[in-house]
Amino acid sequence: MSTWGRRSGLVFSLAAALASVSIPALAADSLPGQLVQKVNVTSVNRHLVALQRIADNSLGTRAASTVGHAKSAEYIAGKLEAAGFDVTRQEFPFTYTQTIAQKATVDGTDVPVIAMTYSPNTPEGGITAPLAVIPADDTPGCEATDYADVTGKIVLVQRGACTFAQKQQVAAKAGAVGALIYNNTDGNLNGTLGDPASGKIPTGGITKAAGEKYSTSYNGVPVTLDLRQLQEERTTYNVIAETRTGRKDNVVMAGAHLDSVPDGPGINDNGTGSATLLEVALRLGSAPKINNAVRFGWWSAEEFGLIGSTYYVDSLSFEQQLDLALYLNFDMIGSPNAAYFAYDGDNSDSVGAGPGPFGSAQIEKTLTDYLTSRGIATEGTDFDGRSDYGEFISVGIPAGGLYTGAEKIKTDAQVAKWGGTAGVAYDACYHQACDNLGNIDRVALDNNADAVAFAIGTYAVSTQTVNGVTPTSATAKKPARLHTLKAASTEAPAA
Repeated sequence: MSTWGRRSGLVFSLAAALASVSIPALAADSLPGQLVQKVNVTSVNRHLVALQRIADNSLGTRAASTVGHAKSAEYIAGKLEAAGFDVTRQEFPFTYTQTIAQKATVDGTDVPVIAMTYSPNTPEGGITAPLAVIPADDTPGCEATDYADVTGKIVLVQRGACTFAQKQQVAAKAGAVGALIYNNTDGNLNGTLGDPASGKIPTGGITKAAGEKYSTSYNGVPVTLDLRQLQEERTTYNVIAETRTGRKDNVVMAGAHLDSVPDGPGINDNGTGSATLLEVALRLGSAPKINNAVRFGWWSAEEFGLIGSTYYVDSLSFEQQLDLALYLNFDMIGSPNAAYFAYDGDNSDSVGAGPGPFGSAQIEKTLTDYLTSRGIATEGTDFDGRSDYGEFISVGIPAGGLYTGAEKIKTDAQVAKWGGTAGVAYDACYHQACDNLGNIDRVALDNNADAVAFAIGTYAVSTQTVNGVTPTSATAKKPARLHTLKAASTEAPAA
């Protein structure tokens, strides 16, 4: 990526042009193009080095409520405050969990298992019970009729059609004492039950291969499941920053979660999104010549069930939600065996959750058109609820973003398209201690950082294609401070 420093010659006629002219064609001589030039991967990487060193000096983690997260948040907030941004720290409560034990055996054979977040604990040493295989139909394990004879048994259920929480809740009501949920695609299965109240029986995730093996002729064989987690109430905080210029009733918002899992430093997940967002904010500046204010969010407790972003959206009144034109989400954008995914705003893939709110398809097109202009093909990824766009979409705010993949396996066709290694996860260190500075594809990070800069710059100029709002002379408002957040704190909470 090249670096540059020219100031934007912003003109309002650009908004009309965005509706009819190829977006990438404008990049060289417009605000979005100039922002792309200013954002470079060397500076993004410097922020990643900072996050790695913070983790190294904080017991190897930057998880929500830990010293590592607090130092990460203050690193972000300090740079933004020094650059003149309005910065708010939004404190909120959550339930912290950390795995103590995760082990499963089927008929005496060890099976790799990952305890789902907020899974109830087994006794020390685990529970042993017969395996009950649940048929893999269109709605596997989602309905009471799926669990005909499971009393006192550990159920084996395929992923899909409903949430992990719902599967184990229905199984528990039918009398099951534990649940193993197996993936419906290649790769490990990391999951969450959403919150502590949703967890009814000990629940773990296993691979598709293991699930398919044990669903064939292992019905009734003994299973031992040992899943235990530390759970305690804690507090943590989001960092929110906003430009002092631009209209405050048509805000462009971009976010990334800053917290890691307890088991590692989280440099790809999600240091990459956080560092890129910070660099874009610093290069944009706190008082740029823009039509729409830009608000940046670094979410905490994403790894515990999207807690921070959900708390933020829910803290806004309906009128404050209307002030948000759109939301851009960047979570894992430098995976070492990278794919190039954009959230499927128009549901053109016809997979999973369906389209996002109106405007999401246009956001997808902005991102994919830019990457295409760089010679990079993209694929869609479903709004599957695994990242911080979830609550924004649920209240009708259009959303989009980029993603380079986690635990799923890269295919031969994707290798032909993007390079890398087939049969290996996009990020083999996903949610592990090895998610460190050596776990980054910096070419992918460079390309995606440019796309992030381009999209934010584009919508800072005009959101007409997303919500029909056009720039007018009325946008030259007196700068307003960031709205007051519920339970906001002006001081960093103690770690």
